[in-house]
Amino acid sequence: MTVRVRFAPSPTGMFHVGGARTALQNWIYAQQHGGVFVLRIEDTDAARNKPEWTEGILAALDWIGIERGSYEGPYYQSSYAADHTAAATRLYGEGKAYYCDCTRDDVLARSGNKHSGYDGFCRDRGLESGEGRALRFRTPDEGETVVVDLVRGKPTFENKLIEDFVIARSDGSAVFLLANVVDDMSMGINHVFRAEEHLPNTPKQQLLWEALGHTPPVWGHVPVIVNEKRQKLSKRRDKVALESYRDEGYLAAAMRNYLLLLGWAPSGDREIVPWSVIEEEFHLEEVNHAPAFFDVKKLRAFNGEYIRALSVSEFTQVCAPWLTGTETIPAPSWDPEKFDTEVFATIAPLAQTRIAVLAEIVENVDFLFLDEPVRDETSWAKAMKEGAADILDGAAAAFGALPDWTAESLKAALEAVGEARGLKLGKTQAPVRVAVTGRTIGLPLFESIELLGRDRTLARISAARARL
Repeated sequence: MTVRVRFAPSPTGMFHVGGARTALQNWIYAQQHGGVFVLRIEDTDAARNKPEWTEGILAALDWIGIERGSYEGPYYQSSYAADHTAAATRLYGEGKAYYCDCTRDDVLARSGNKHSGYDGFCRDRGLESGEGRALRFRTPDEGETVVVDLVRGKPTFENKLIEDFVIARSDGSAVFLLANVVDDMSMGINHVFRAEEHLPNTPKQQLLWEALGHTPPVWGHVPVIVNEKRQKLSKRRDKVALESYRDEGYLAAAMRNYLLLLGWAPSGDREIVPWSVIEEEFHLEEVNHAPAFFDVKKLRAFNGEYIRALSVSEFTQVCAPWLTGTETIPAPSWDPEKFDTEVFATIAPLAQTRIAVLAEIVENVDFLFLDEPVRDETSWAKAMKEGAADILDGAAAAFGALPDWTAESLKAALEAVGEARGLKLGKTQAPVRVAVTGRTIGLPLFESIELLGRDRTLARISAARARL
């Protein structure tokens, strides 16, 4: 039997990092077993679906390495509406489903408990389809439904505790439970791996598989991803869109590595490993049952490690979108004609060791390509304190007299300025750094000044001095 897994996102918003993790877990399982990865777009929510969301899903999958052309699909759930209807009709015809006209208020009035499930009131009323009548599945009164789950073991559900659930609306359209099952059957899916939030639906869906004459798939329900407060990641309060991390400058390799570590770890005392190691060692059965903490700080650290592992040429290449701008990444504030690729190539090795995400490259190098440095008032207030004017005067005189404009001579000159005033280099260079770059934090100062050049450096020190 060929393993067939599927990933079935809905195009109703940005691509969730939790969805990305699920997609990767399915992808690896298919690769390990010589199987097929199927992409299905569950696009039946017409009010919320947008074509751009679908394209966003495809682009996000491309980015994390599940590229178009390497999987089967995408299929679209809306194309299978006739199959959904046929399955509902069959279940009704075989007496495995019945029509119900009960409203939520009706059920509440009979039970007096808003938390109680449907009471089976319409089971034997013999209603036919019509306005206001949903189709419910007739759950077995006895026995158990055992779910074979690679992560959870064998969760067991008493059938008598599973209410007669709705499978089709009064207009004939199938609800998620039935549509999902029918689609999986139509596409030959035999392994379903998804987030644990779907586990309560699983016994219902397994009953549908069996009622429609098919062997249920092998299930696998992985723990949800939570934030630092151990709350499930929510797009309302957390940064969850994979596209946001991509456009901020996280590397796809770092994101893939980190997502697979949520609830799992490779062998040995290591976390950052080649993708080939993850593909070989990852086993769904080893995923921890506990919710997985999405630690953005740790992800940043991961990304920094991946950035530093790049060759300089690779680093300059991946920085390009932030240095020029794209459809989703804003162009930097400098005049494009002022950008000098040779200057950037010279400073790139220094920048590579200091940034954690690629978007930070702009604030580290913009002083080289702007006519004037940025005006960061916080940095100005911190550095331009009493004595700053005297330091700037001394630096201007010392720099202007240098025969050689090199990082080494610039450093020696400023050290001498500081020593004459009883100051260490750190104190002496703070106002000079802000005058030249606009910020208190950045790349090594003297290499930066060397690249900036004598005339521009002295002009910026003079301009800063005039503000004091």
